[in-house]
Formats: sequence, C-alpha cells, structure tokens
Amino acid sequence: MSITKSQITGLILAGGKGSRMGGVDKGLQLHRGMALAEHALQRLRPQVASVLINANRNTAVYAAFGAPVLPDALPDQPGPLAGFLAGLTHCKTDYLVTVPCDTPNFPEDLVARLAQALADNDADIAMAATQSADGVQVQPVFCLMKTRLKDSLIQFTATGQRKIDKWTAAHRCVEVMFEDELTFFNANTADELQQLQARRG
Repeated sequence: MSITKSQITGLILAGGKGSRMGGVDKGLQLHRGMALAEHALQRLRPQVASVLINANRNTAVYAAFGAPVLPDALPDQPGPLAGFLAGLTHCKTDYLVTVPCDTPNFPEDLVARLAQALADNDADIAMAATQSADGVQVQPVFCLMKTRLKDSLIQFTATGQRKIDKWTAAHRCVEVMFEDELTFFNANTADELQQLQARRG
C-alpha cells in the first residue's frame, strides 16, 4: 500500500493562546518579514493536496494567506487536540497531517516520509521524532493520521482528556526518525523567535 499526496490534507495549528510568548498570536509573529504561519503554509502546501489553518483569533488575517480557517472544535483553547479534531471534522481526504505554526523550517519531505512509514507499518498514526543528546524526542504535533480516527478523538476529548500521547497510545502509532533536529526548532517564546531569526538557512 502507498499513500499519495492527493490523499492527504494538511493542517497548520495556530490556535494556541501564545502564553509563553506573552499572549500574542504566535502564528502572526514575523520571521524574516513574513508571519510564522505563512512560512509553515508555504512549506506544507507542496507536500499535500490542500491546506487548512486552525486559528481562534485574527481569522481574517489567517484567511488572507489563502487557506480555509477553522476554529477549535472544543472550547477554551485546550491545546493541539482541539485543532486535530477541527481538522478531522473538515478533512475531505483519507489522511490528515498536522504541523505547528511556529516551526518554519520543518523538513520538505516530512509528509512523504510520514506517509511511507504509516503505510509500511500498517499504522493509524505516524509521528516525527528526532535524536538529541537527551535521547529520542518525539514531535507529536508533526502527526499524520487516518481521518477515520475522528470518532475516537471525539470520545477521548469528551471525557475531558487533552494529552496527545494518551490518545495516540490507543492506536497503532509509528515514530519516524528525522536526522536534523534543528529543522524542528520552534519559536515558543520571544527568545526562541530571536534565535530562529539569527539562524542561517
């Protein structure tokens, strides 16, 4: 079995509160003259059939990037699973892949490699992972999943649970190792955004 680009919808997660960056809308912070979320959109778009954006604020600004904007499917901005659920609810393809808005340099072959691993392992979910000095670091918001997992996620979140790893643990999940951990460097804080801007490439 192989999974083609035409079977995958991309979702950019920009629905967070930005609390570690002082409450600003993180996806709209500028990096080299362009919003972080727009960098993510440009990097994801060639890898998938179509792209959606999950955002809860400034939706008109996000819509101007040229992709449909979806608010969280759960109240009170409880985290990435609310974005996952919004994406699964609106996804018209067999697979959904998620990326966060604050990681503009993620691999250009991210989706292809996740799709290959998911198919090869007959898995329900494929997640990126990197090797660091502290061991394997799973990147759970870089996640390819079967769209039919929507009902499972509805049931999981209905019980008040919000942790990605607890939900994915209930399914066949494969981790896909990526060699360059710097491509997953994310700007969660103002200092990290400055570090990102100082990097070359």
